[in-house]
Amino acid sequence: MFTGIVEELGEVVRITPTAGDSALVAIRGPLVTSDARHGDSIAVNGVCLTVVDVSDGTFTADVMGETLRRSALGVLGAGDPVNLERAAALGSRLGGHLVQGHVDGVGEVVAREPAAQWETFRFRLPAAMSRYVVEKGSITVDGVSLTVAAVGPDWFAVGLIPTTLKLTTLGTRRVGDPVNLEVDVLAKYVERLLGARLADPARPDAGPPVAGLPGTAATGGVA
Repeated sequence: MFTGIVEELGEVVRITPTAGDSALVAIRGPLVTSDARHGDSIAVNGVCLTVVDVSDGTFTADVMGETLRRSALGVLGAGDPVNLERAAALGSRLGGHLVQGHVDGVGEVVAREPAAQWETFRFRLPAAMSRYVVEKGSITVDGVSLTVAAVGPDWFAVGLIPTTLKLTTLGTRRVGDPVNLEVDVLAKYVERLLGARLADPARPDAGPPVAGLPGTAATGGVA
């Protein structure tokens, strides 16, 4: 579990193809590797990876083919900067929100609008994810916990302060760049629980179908 507060801007050292369509990724990050051991978790651009080895400020991690295909890690190359965060420790401050490091989809930067003290970013997201994104809610973009400023049918916008632009990869993102997206897991749990309750009229706590809620009679199926 992570918080979406980037600890360090690391760098991809190398990506070595392994059996099948997987890869062994080496990433330099002196801070996050200062106490890292084999088996620890480190989020790389929002993707939770398991440390295989640590040496001289660099750690390696195995990345499955599915992860490469379903996240923006598949487009990384040697020299690319990456956002790094160690797993949260119990008892530490929760500066962002609860982040699993499980990417829900890949979005795209569609606009950057500079302002006096911040910059507004607009991202396109897969249509199936839009129902989990609400104004003033939380979303993770490339491992960075952000507050949604505005939302549309297939897009959302956030405001980024200079610190975030300077200390994360978001500051160098350009229109058209892909980004990893993770929605608030609480929204998915609520949907699942309500869908099961409303879809079974025999349950004592069942209520009438709600239009647009997956898994109810109103939609005829489960998303």
